[in-house]
Amino acid sequence: MKVLALNASPRGEGQSKTEFLLNHLVEGMQEVGADVEVVALRKKKIKYCVGCFTCWTKTPGVCIHQDDMTNELFPKWLAADLVVYAFPLYHYTVSAAMKTFIERTLPVALPFFEQGQNETYHPLRHDFPKAVVLSVAGLPEMSVFDQLSSYIRFLFGSRTKSLVAELYRPAAETLARLYHREKAQDIREAFVQAGREIVQQSRVAPETMALLTRDFIENKEMFTRIGNAYWKTCIAEGVSPREFEEKGLVPRADSVETFMILLSMGFNPEGAGDTKAIIQFNFSGEVEGFCYFQIENGRIEPHPGTAEKPDLTIETPFEVWMDIMTGKADGQQMFMEQKYRVNGDLSLLMRMNQFFGK
Repeated sequence: MKVLALNASPRGEGQSKTEFLLNHLVEGMQEVGADVEVVALRKKKIKYCVGCFTCWTKTPGVCIHQDDMTNELFPKWLAADLVVYAFPLYHYTVSAAMKTFIERTLPVALPFFEQGQNETYHPLRHDFPKAVVLSVAGLPEMSVFDQLSSYIRFLFGSRTKSLVAELYRPAAETLARLYHREKAQDIREAFVQAGREIVQQSRVAPETMALLTRDFIENKEMFTRIGNAYWKTCIAEGVSPREFEEKGLVPRADSVETFMILLSMGFNPEGAGDTKAIIQFNFSGEVEGFCYFQIENGRIEPHPGTAEKPDLTIETPFEVWMDIMTGKADGQQMFMEQKYRVNGDLSLLMRMNQFFGK
């Protein structure tokens, strides 16, 4: 099978989740013998269709534009047995780069009219290659793809009978996060398996589809709090998401509840080892409140309120501890300057860097 995989993500260099999942799909296809060429559309010059219909009249089947689409991509598209259309979901539908590519396939159609059962349509000069659509979104619900799916099923389904599979992945930005590492691995493996099945069976098995679309955001409130803390930090620091990652920044909690979530996400089971302890936080200042963390058997459990017998109690202005947590202040220096106080097992305080990371 000859496969043309089109990546319409504008992002590269490890930032693109479209590319991330497309690579796994391609891996599965190649494992079972498919000849796959991956093309990044962001690196190609593809002009907009101008609606001149020259490709229907003066130069039948050939576009007037002399660009990468006419000279390279359209011939490859026609020659492919299967085309993968991979793109991020933009405004609930196809991204502009991919839509431009699709519109430039107009030369495949003839200008004449034919009547179907309930519609008028243009016949095709060539058969459409089989189609697989892969799209990713940041929002966590599968319903975010409903409008896109309606368009895709009409274009590649009812009209051209070419649709093999729709592969949609919500909450895609979380796939690279260590907190979701195990669940994300299952999804990555499902995309590899989907690649194998598409080549071998021209379909994706229901059990594979269930895995690759699996909802692993168990707590939508937690998802919302983390996401909002992340974006607020980007705004406060004046950085883009890419710069956030490059600088190794940490989302800054704006409430005790968000702090509990973020600290739990940063827990390092290997660093904690066989530690058994209860760490209490008493916050004052711009945010007041109490919470504690129970560490045992390589696990951490956050709790609101106060513990009966904590092993370590940290009394601190909220803003001071957030400065420490986000790397804006040195915890040891803040302690020496008495910016916060501790009671109990000081060795636990000294080991905090082992217990928690990013």
